Amino acid sequence: MTARTTIKGKRITGEARVKMAADLKKKYEKGASIRALAEATDRSYGFVHRILSESGVVLRGRGGATRTKTKPS
Repeated sequence: MTARTTIKGKRITGEARVKMAADLKKKYEKGASIRALAEATDRSYGFVHRILSESGVVLRGRGGATRTKTKPS
């Protein structure tokens, strides 16, 4: 299933859901963010998160700078 091929808010079930899940999983594992996938498919963040979780994807941690102790000079 490609971006924006579904009607926003319409329930996705059966084979269409399986295909969408596989597509989202592949794109997520290649580095796409959940937010980017949600925007591309006209779906909510929660929907994409749930589909990925149901597909057995190991979700990445939140982005941003990590805090590490600086070494004394």
